[in-house]
Amino acid sequence: MAGAMAGEVAIVTGAGINTGAVIATALAREGTAVVVNYRNANAGAAATVAQIDAAGGRAIAVQGDVTKLDDVIRLVARTVEAFGTVSILVNNANVRSYRPLMEITPEEWRETLGPTLDGSFFCIQACVPHMRKLGHGAIVNIGGSSAHSGRPNRCHVAAAKAGLAGMTGALASELAPDNITVNCVVPGRIDTPRKAAAAHNAGSAGHGSPMGRSASQQEIANLVRSCAATSAASCLGRCSTRTAPPT
Repeated sequence: MAGAMAGEVAIVTGAGINTGAVIATALAREGTAVVVNYRNANAGAAATVAQIDAAGGRAIAVQGDVTKLDDVIRLVARTVEAFGTVSILVNNANVRSYRPLMEITPEEWRETLGPTLDGSFFCIQACVPHMRKLGHGAIVNIGGSSAHSGRPNRCHVAAAKAGLAGMTGALASELAPDNITVNCVVPGRIDTPRKAAAAHNAGSAGHGSPMGRSASQQEIANLVRSCAATSAASCLGRCSTRTAPPT
């Protein structure tokens, strides 16, 4: 598939369903070869790959838990085996939940921080050597506006996303000399079929939003695509979109 990003190779974590799948297909439409990473969403990942293939794109699905270093090493190795390199990484894998402070268990705390912080760190470390060898690369982290504005029953999620924002800023400075951009897309509330988010958002999708609605998954994917494009090589640090209250 020809496109503005033909020749690029992207890994999108947590891409079996929801916004991750939309991001993967958006990159593929621009000519990027895409690796659809998933942990449990086997059917969703297969459907995403099939959709990309049907449109003339290139994609494979690779199962892996990004909180496990061995899985990440295997994910990147499989990407290089299939497509020769990796030039784009989208750290989308995350766990979202709504829980009052005193009900958050140590296990849930780690389960929430793990994909966002450990997973992003492991994936970045594994991909950067290939980007350096290429002479360019783009890393796009998916944040959350609750990290910056706060929201009740979300301290575990906010802590994870705030850490990711800090990682983004530090690595944007560190990797800029290597012609590797690092940005963080920070959505507000997203119109998603995710069960927890759907229940939380019910009846208030547009409340507090300047646009009176939630952001669509495609809008988030469009911003990710823009941050990942080589034409955005001078965009460093953080990109944000917020059409709704914090997530």
